Amino acid sequence: MNEAADRLAEVQDHIADAAKRAQRKAEDIRLIAVSKTHDADAIRPLIAAGQRHFGENRVQEAAAKWPGLRAETPGIVLHLIGQLQSNKAEEAVDSFDAIHSVDRSSLVQALAKACIRAGKQPQLFVQVNIGNEEQKGGCAVADLPALLAEAKEAGLTIDGLMAIPPADIEPAPFFALLDELAGRHGLPLRSMGMSGDYETAVMLGATHVRVGTALFGARDQAATIAGFDRG
Repeated sequence: MNEAADRLAEVQDHIADAAKRAQRKAEDIRLIAVSKTHDADAIRPLIAAGQRHFGENRVQEAAAKWPGLRAETPGIVLHLIGQLQSNKAEEAVDSFDAIHSVDRSSLVQALAKACIRAGKQPQLFVQVNIGNEEQKGGCAVADLPALLAEAKEAGLTIDGLMAIPPADIEPAPFFALLDELAGRHGLPLRSMGMSGDYETAVMLGATHVRVGTALFGARDQAATIAGFDRG
């Protein structure tokens, strides 16, 4: 538990320092602990240290481990940060408090129907393919206005944008672009920044940072390859 608390405190301190340099308030940045591939026993120490927001990549994985953890500790907020199959929209709406990966028309329509059935809507982010990478999910920058308009027409409220910059390239210009796009469309939230670059993201407007390795330690290669829900 002490190791988890120390890691959490260190990340929180880095967020606070970056926010101060950017003349922002640290409390305006939400830290999401990326718990994908980690079992309940690995997650509990962070919960005990006070962390309440967690991110998962797969609907099935979250369904297997989070009901029990949430029963143990009230106030857990669960974020879906991986790509989502349209046919799992209903499960995602039932299980998650926020979905960061809205990226195409079929998913907008599936989520709209699922939200009507459930009588609730999670907080929603449109994922933008900020680096125009073929292998990555996300809405193309040029298609963003149309997707936002379709979501509004379908009755969905989009609160922000999410992006994952290309690997091994300076992320700052991509974070700045996402911040500009969110501002242009009147969206208050920006989900950007991971273990290697979350401080830069905070300085460039992130409201949500998704941190895994810095909180849990390095995953083994097989677990890392587990990847996203795709569809």
